[in-house]
Amino acid sequence: MSGETDDQPRQPPIIIGISGSSGAALAIRAIEVLGELGAPMHITYTQACRQVWPDEVGRTLADDLNAWKTRLHARIFNPDDFRAPMSSGSFRTAGMLVIPCSMRTVSAIAHGSSSNLLERAADVVIKERRTLTLVPRETPLSAIHLENLLALARLGVRIVPPMPQFYLRPQSAEEMIDLMARRALAAHGIEQALPDASRWRGDEA
Repeated sequence: MSGETDDQPRQPPIIIGISGSSGAALAIRAIEVLGELGAPMHITYTQACRQVWPDEVGRTLADDLNAWKTRLHARIFNPDDFRAPMSSGSFRTAGMLVIPCSMRTVSAIAHGSSSNLLERAADVVIKERRTLTLVPRETPLSAIHLENLLALARLGVRIVPPMPQFYLRPQSAEEMIDLMARRALAAHGIEQALPDASRWRGDEA
């Protein structure tokens, strides 16, 4: 896990940020779908994410990071690695998806904090006017949470809460997670993540 610089890839990578909010399964599925699509990825995370990951998936975050690095050729960056390419606006990217996104991370991004690499990368994406998509995880939402989300939405940030699409009649928790992860990717502009676009347009209604 290092921030060594390589030649800029022909296809700019999408930045995946994983915060410590509940919802590790969403991050795992989104990354797997991107891997299936052959999308280059730069992945970073928060220290809180590292702490809660084993509680949700039964293995360490390092286990999954190493697997993504090996199988999907993702580049992994420590949260304190401010020399990572994503910390500079001159490094071209396909924007950033934060999945899941805790309210602490929402607050930090909304107020321009850059106390870790995830927050710095989001700040860069906003200032360079690239696509930033957040999948916030919290309930109920306080007025503070809503105000922070509204401030980001007014900047053009895409806010995609992981709400189940019951009209698609998911048959299992795994299918529900898959649908929510794919919807977040589609909101980011990766339409090919959707297996059947007609179902999302409501053509079957």
